[in-house]
Amino acid sequence: MPNEQENPETKPLNNNNNNGSNGSGTGSGKSAQSKPKIQPKYRIHRDVLTQEVVIKETGYAARDKSIPSSLLNCWRGWNFFALFTGIIPILQWLPQYSPRRDLIGDIIAGFTVAIMNIPHGIAYGILAGVSAGNGLYMAVFPVLVYMLLGTSKHISIGTFAVASMMTQKVVQSYANFDPNAVNATIVATTVSPLALLATTTTTTTTAPASPLSLIVESSAEGATTAATLLLQNATTTMLPHPANVITTLEVVTALAFTVGIINLLMSFFRLGTLASLLSEPLVNGFTTAAACHVVTAQLKDVLGVTVPPKKSAFKIVLTIIDVVELIPKTNLVNFGICITIIIFMTVCNECLKPCLSKRCRFPFPGELIAIIGGTLISKLCGLEENFHIKPVGDIPNSLPTPEFPRMDLVPMVAVDAIAIAIVTYSIIMSMGLTFAKKHNYEVRANQELFAMGVGNMVGGCFSCIPMACSLSRSVIQDQTGGVSQIASLVSASLVVATIMWVGPFFSDLPRCVLAGVIIVALKPMFMQVKELKKFSKQGKLEMFTWISTFLCVVLIDIDVGLLIGVCVSLLALYIKGLKPYSCLLGYMPEAPGIYMDMTQHRNVMQVPDTRIFRYCGSLNFATSLFFRRALNEAVGLDKNSSTKTVKTKTTYAQVAQNGGKSFDGQFVEASNSFQFLILDFSMLGHIDVAGCGTLSDITRELKTRGARLLLASPVDRVYDTLMHSMALSEGPFEIFPTLHDAVEYANAYRTA
Repeated sequence: MPNEQENPETKPLNNNNNNGSNGSGTGSGKSAQSKPKIQPKYRIHRDVLTQEVVIKETGYAARDKSIPSSLLNCWRGWNFFALFTGIIPILQWLPQYSPRRDLIGDIIAGFTVAIMNIPHGIAYGILAGVSAGNGLYMAVFPVLVYMLLGTSKHISIGTFAVASMMTQKVVQSYANFDPNAVNATIVATTVSPLALLATTTTTTTTAPASPLSLIVESSAEGATTAATLLLQNATTTMLPHPANVITTLEVVTALAFTVGIINLLMSFFRLGTLASLLSEPLVNGFTTAAACHVVTAQLKDVLGVTVPPKKSAFKIVLTIIDVVELIPKTNLVNFGICITIIIFMTVCNECLKPCLSKRCRFPFPGELIAIIGGTLISKLCGLEENFHIKPVGDIPNSLPTPEFPRMDLVPMVAVDAIAIAIVTYSIIMSMGLTFAKKHNYEVRANQELFAMGVGNMVGGCFSCIPMACSLSRSVIQDQTGGVSQIASLVSASLVVATIMWVGPFFSDLPRCVLAGVIIVALKPMFMQVKELKKFSKQGKLEMFTWISTFLCVVLIDIDVGLLIGVCVSLLALYIKGLKPYSCLLGYMPEAPGIYMDMTQHRNVMQVPDTRIFRYCGSLNFATSLFFRRALNEAVGLDKNSSTKTVKTKTTYAQVAQNGGKSFDGQFVEASNSFQFLILDFSMLGHIDVAGCGTLSDITRELKTRGARLLLASPVDRVYDTLMHSMALSEGPFEIFPTLHDAVEYANAYRTA
């Protein structure tokens, strides 16, 4: 046996294996020390094998795809205890919970999130078209359900601006009676008997008392009687028949219950991967546009004017037109308070919170200070009576009694519930995956759907709107030391205490204060516009998806824009899948058996009289046309032309390497004549019968040219389909287990 050091095959491909003395630069000695003293070798000596021989030698058996076999395998894989603990994940992580290590962080995080939940619940409950109390309930009932059934340990379940805005659209579309508005009218008229006189004389013709006696009567009993008359008149004038009454709360609870049903159906049919269809540009553009809707909805509270709700498309444009027309009627005190809150919250978020976060574990409670200060000023100065500033209204001091939603409204809100279910799930799943990756644990998509389904159904029975998760609260919960959903339990307990003892205190809170808090809180969503630059670098389709989704949501409406964005995203996905990557391969002279893309690697050689075509993706009825076109362009395989030449990359490699010839230093293109066409299917994930038919057509065409088709490196599922198609009279196909086996077979046949 010759000395291995003298064997040329033992020489490494790069001659940088020096001792450091010949290196140029300071890093040569370090790089020499990091390499092994002996270059590893790669040497295989065996016969060329076909796929049929490999199948026989390895004892391969195709997977049984029959229904009885699938049911049997499913039954064998069941573990009822694991299934039970999987449905209730708290049984998995709670036994491993360490109070000494984790409880302090969860208590701090829960207390902090509760402070944020109070202003968020009040603001987003009103934004959804219901009362502030309904928003506070969101921080209790869905949170407790998710603590038991959810798999994410760090997200903060409750209200979210986008979900509230989508809920408001449904409320405005189907509700025809708002008890909160009637109560506010009654309160206003009890303060002013003259206004009550005008209202009663215009709405009814059978007044029980004369105008003079009504004016004189100003006692509490008279005001109560007048309020009763007004409620009766309002009810009879607004609603012709009690059977047609649909309150805002009934719409919201039916919507939440329907969203829960849809979440459970998605979980049952294992549609957890549906969130992957909502691409990042789609979600980013949609949430940014939804933030525009939220800000537009707050303009009336910023200026202190009354703008009728818009139920048709182009609501942002129509609302802005109405607001501009009402600018001369702006309540200056209302506007001044709102601007003050915006400035205060901006200073808190941009200056105070970053500075205090370096010295204190608790974040600065700017939102809570704003709503407490606004409530105190409203009570002390009488903003509603003296300056006509609209308050948030009554906030109950008790938890709601469970009540089943109206089931006759479920079909009415089903279509809107589908959009809300998908959007809220994508938000919860994206946030859950973010924290799971950061803290190294698993978030199960279908279990998240199950938790959302049960949470929404329970919330629908307790006067809640559809649940989502807040980006800001989730980040704060993680930053303040929260390690599990025990923090959510602490937060829910504090919110319950607030509702029971402090809730009515916030009844006088001006809505303009909440408008300022909401507008400032939406800054991170507007800053997502910066992501458009990243999407433009990823590709034109990503940028087009973002822009089209954003414009359609802003200009048309939330649900229509979301539908258009999903269609554009799926179309972009289809276009990417329809044009998979393909190339011609060449081999490295220094290392036989390694094949590279000839358009990207300069010094690879083309195998003589052989073309190697690599195709990535799937070969089916939808992509077969592109496959044929790409193959024709690569190797010059064209039915209608037998003299067509193919341009090879002779700029980087010598002409002889790529099959051409050289005359007096001039490059000549290689012709399309070859004896073998090898299709590298190592990156082919799927093939159907139509794809096999395409391969049969190529085989017959090559046969008329005196060439042969070889298939290399198919995965097992592709090989099974090829065998099945040959049983259906397609082919026959010559299949090899590796690309190198196919190349060596072609070389041996050519030189024989």
